[in-house]
Amino acid sequence: MTAIRMVSSVLLLVLMQSGALCARRFRGGRNPQPRRAPPPPTYRADRGDTTESFPLDFTAVEENMNDFMTQVKNLAQSLYPCSAQKLDYDMRLNFLENTSVTCNDGSPAGYYLKESRGSRRWLIFLEGGWYCFNKENCDSRYETMRRLMSSSKWPQTKTGTGILSPLPEENPHWWNANMVFIPYCSSDVWSGVTAKTEQSGYAFMGSLIIQEVLKDLLNKGLDNAKVLLLAGSSAGGTGVLLNVDRVAELLEGLGHTGIQVRGLSDSGWFLDNKQYHCTDCVDTVSCAPTETIKRGIKYWGGVVPEKCKQAHEGEEWNCFFGYRVFPSIKSPVFVVQWLFDEAQLTVDNIQLTGQPVQEGQWRYIQNLGIELRNTLKDVPAMFAPACLSHEVITRNYWIDVQVKGTSLPRALHCWDRSLHDNRNNKAPPKGCPVHLIDSCPWPHCNPTCPTIRDQFTGQEMNVIQFLMHMGFDVQKMAQQQGMDPSKLLGMLSRNKEV
Repeated sequence: MTAIRMVSSVLLLVLMQSGALCARRFRGGRNPQPRRAPPPPTYRADRGDTTESFPLDFTAVEENMNDFMTQVKNLAQSLYPCSAQKLDYDMRLNFLENTSVTCNDGSPAGYYLKESRGSRRWLIFLEGGWYCFNKENCDSRYETMRRLMSSSKWPQTKTGTGILSPLPEENPHWWNANMVFIPYCSSDVWSGVTAKTEQSGYAFMGSLIIQEVLKDLLNKGLDNAKVLLLAGSSAGGTGVLLNVDRVAELLEGLGHTGIQVRGLSDSGWFLDNKQYHCTDCVDTVSCAPTETIKRGIKYWGGVVPEKCKQAHEGEEWNCFFGYRVFPSIKSPVFVVQWLFDEAQLTVDNIQLTGQPVQEGQWRYIQNLGIELRNTLKDVPAMFAPACLSHEVITRNYWIDVQVKGTSLPRALHCWDRSLHDNRNNKAPPKGCPVHLIDSCPWPHCNPTCPTIRDQFTGQEMNVIQFLMHMGFDVQKMAQQQGMDPSKLLGMLSRNKEV
C-alpha cells in the first residue's frame, strides 16, 4: 500500500507539473506582441507561502482506486494541448427540458456544460450584453445582435476562458469545477419572468431561465454539490446581484439545503449617476442609466429581490444598481469592478476616442472613481482596480491584474477559505486579503491594468500616451496630488509597460 501511495504521489505531481508547463506553452495572450511577464504567484492554496499549489487528495487512494484514477484523469486534462488526441475540453450545448421558457424570439433557451466528475464544486456563469427596453430598440437589437435574443445559431460547443478555463495555469482554483455557461438571450438583465405577447413582441424570461437551468442540472450532479458559485459579467454581473438569493431559495425549497450558494459579480456594479451631458433617450447608449431601467423593468415584467423591493416600493428600478441592492442580499457575494468602467462612462456620455477630453470630462472621470470607491467601502469582499476597462473574469489575463500586490484569483481563493472556515461570515484568516480597492486617482495608475488600445488605430498606448490623449496636464495633476511634476512623470514612466 505504501508503494502504491508513493507511485500515486509521483504520478500526480508529474502530471500536474507537465500540465502546467504544457498549458503555459500553449496559452493565448491578449496581445500578439510580447508583453510583460506576469508577477510570480505569491501564495499557496493552504497558507501564505511563495509558490502556488493545486489541492490534491491522496487519502482515498489506498481504499478506492477509482477515486484515484478520477483525480489522474482530471489532472491529465491539463496535458491536452501537448496530446495528439484532444480530450473533451469544451462545454456542450443543452437546451432546457422546459420548452416554455425561451429566448426573446421564442426559440429554446439553454446552457453549455462541462462536467468534472468527482468535483462537488459548480460554477454557473451568466453572460452579459447590455439590454433593450422598448419594441423599437429591441427590434434593432434583433437585427444587429440576434445571438443575444435567439438560440437559433448557437454553436454546439464553447471553450471556457478565464475563470471558466479548464487550464490550471489560467484558472488556478476553479479549473476542475463543473462549468456552466448560460448564454444571454433575454435582453432583460436576467430579471424577466414574462412570456412573449403580441404587445411586446418578445419574451423576457431571464430569471426563469436561471431557475430552469438549475432544475436541469440537479439531474446531472448538482444535487451532490457542496458549493455553487453564481458568476456573471456586465449585465450578467447585475444578474448575479438580482438572482443569487433566488437561486439559494430555490435549492433550499427543493430540499438541497447542503449546497452553499455564493455570488461573483463582475462589472455589474453600475451607478445611477447623472450623465456628463444629457441626451435624448433613444437607446441604451444615449439614455441615462436610471431612465433605461425604469422603462425596461416595466417592459420586461422584471422581478427584483423581495427585501430590496420592499425597501424601494414603487421604485424597484433602484434594485438594478449594486450599492442599492447589495444591503438586501443574504448570500455571500464577491464584487469585481473596474473603478473606471468603460460601459459606465459610455452611458454617462464620456467619449474616450477622437479629440482629447476636456478638463470638465477629466474631472468627471476622476469623480466617477471617487463615487465608486464610496459605494464599495462597505462591501466585505471585493476587487476594484483603478483601470479603464470592462469585464475581467473570463479574460485569459485575469490572473495578471493586481490590487495592492494581490491578484484576483488569490483574493477569490482567500474568500473561499474564509467562507469555508467561518460559516458565520466572520473576518477572513489573517494575511488573506479580500477587501481590495486601489487608492490612486486616475485611470490606469495601476501598473497591472490591461493593455490600452486606441479604438481607431488599434495601436497600444502606454500610460503617458493615454493620459496625453485624454488631455492630461502633468503640472496641474502633480499640483492636485501635492507632488513634484518630475516625480509624477517618473511614476508614470515606471508604469509605461502597462
